[in-house]
Amino acid sequence: MRKYLKWFNKAVRPYRGSLAVMMLCHVLLTACSVGFVYASKKLVDVAVALLQGASVDSGLWTWTGVIILIVIVRIALNALKTYLQTTTEINLKNRLRRRLFDVLLHLQSDGGTKYHTGDLLNRMQEDVRVVSAAFASSIPNLLGTSLQFVAAFAFLMILDARLGLLIILVVPAGIFAGKYITGRIRGLTLDIRKSDSQVQSHLQESIQHIALLQTMEYTQISGASLEGLQGELYGNELKRVRFSILSRIFIALAFQAGSTAAFLWGVFGISKGTVTYGMMTAFMQLVAQIQRPLIEMSSQIPVVIHATASIDRIMDLESLPREEITDPVLLEGTAGIRISDVTFSYPDSSVNVLDGFSHDFRPGSRTAILGPTGAGKSTLIRLLLSLLKPKSGSIDVYNNIGVAPVSPATRCNLVYVPQGNSLFSGTICDNLLMGNPEATQEEMHKALHTAAADFVLDLPAGIHTQCFEAGGGLSEGQAQRIAIARALLRPGSILLLDEFSSALDASTETTLMERLTSELPDHTMIFITHRDKIIDYCTDILRLS
Repeated sequence: MRKYLKWFNKAVRPYRGSLAVMMLCHVLLTACSVGFVYASKKLVDVAVALLQGASVDSGLWTWTGVIILIVIVRIALNALKTYLQTTTEINLKNRLRRRLFDVLLHLQSDGGTKYHTGDLLNRMQEDVRVVSAAFASSIPNLLGTSLQFVAAFAFLMILDARLGLLIILVVPAGIFAGKYITGRIRGLTLDIRKSDSQVQSHLQESIQHIALLQTMEYTQISGASLEGLQGELYGNELKRVRFSILSRIFIALAFQAGSTAAFLWGVFGISKGTVTYGMMTAFMQLVAQIQRPLIEMSSQIPVVIHATASIDRIMDLESLPREEITDPVLLEGTAGIRISDVTFSYPDSSVNVLDGFSHDFRPGSRTAILGPTGAGKSTLIRLLLSLLKPKSGSIDVYNNIGVAPVSPATRCNLVYVPQGNSLFSGTICDNLLMGNPEATQEEMHKALHTAAADFVLDLPAGIHTQCFEAGGGLSEGQAQRIAIARALLRPGSILLLDEFSSALDASTETTLMERLTSELPDHTMIFITHRDKIIDYCTDILRLS
């Protein structure tokens, strides 16, 4: 239990004020409930006294005014409590989701795949929703209903101990009435689902391309994009909350007006001798105030217990090792990479993918890495990008001035193009700006030309052409060339291309290689390829077996 309290204290720290106001609302609502019963009793007593011939005084109208005031205050407190609960739950949900998203964006991988993407999304969506609802609604409501139960039971025991003992032995069965949602709320709900779908899509795509976001050093911008989408979702949900609260206020006014009018009718009837047993009014109200909290507590306790399981799943993700975030280390001029006696194997594997491997990718060299599937070509690239850590040996980025061990801080020296389609949904311009958010249109056009992707400029919308998920709407070869242009906008001098021309025809591949080698003479180039044509443009060949 201590670990849950510690986690709870950290999670809700920014919302302590809202939670405190919510608890104050519960306290005041309890006071209103007990006060209403007391005022009802006093009012009935006044009515009975008048019936028995007492002289007229202001007590009748005084207690009538008190009851009306309590009703208005109760409605206002319920509206405020609902608003605070909803806004706190939304903000807490967004904060927890962003925190988990940052964990995954900076995850330190060992090459294993412990969690399925669907499981990660489920934890970030459903578990976060359960925990947020429990902390913002269920727990405050549980404390509030417990307080109301104690207060109502104590008052009833004072009035009639036998009735109190009888009631506490009986747990009533709750009847939950369904509510029909108006057309306006239905429309708002559809907007919320659409916004939530956009958030889900951003999370899913980002998780699928975490390595790319890390190597492009785009994690901060991606996180900011999530905040923007969540802001839109929050706005839609807030509209629905406001409409829902307004509807509840009118419903509460109608309900309270009906019950209060019936009660006052009975009181005035007693004063005229047409109604008897007025004192039973207080008992009936106290009984209701005891039974209702019992029903609510019986439904809220399982919710709180269920939330602890979700906390465990969230804490499991938060405990994953993360990369150390440091300032980038960019080497000026043309850099190279030196690998010295590196050994690496994946978790739960006794076979070394690389065993005492050494190689020097000299500054300005162009190297073709060849070898059969499983020889370690892509593993080598991930080691160079510091996405994997070697078991032994060292990897350094260097130039004629200095040396820096490979780490997340040295990724700024690398220009990486992964194999396959790695475009995000959005425009071509959005994808290009991932390489350099400050890139000018002239720089983007130049990168497209070097990547043999001039076709983009001939499209009706040019660089503002829409890309769908995984580059939908473009051919595989077109998507590959746009990905190369995106990478070329980065400042690094070491170009890593993993099967980058697999979907290109011979003519386009030739054009691409001629432009890369002629327009980027100050770059160190490393190609993973099965294409013989690439070898003709390289100064070195590295064969892995």
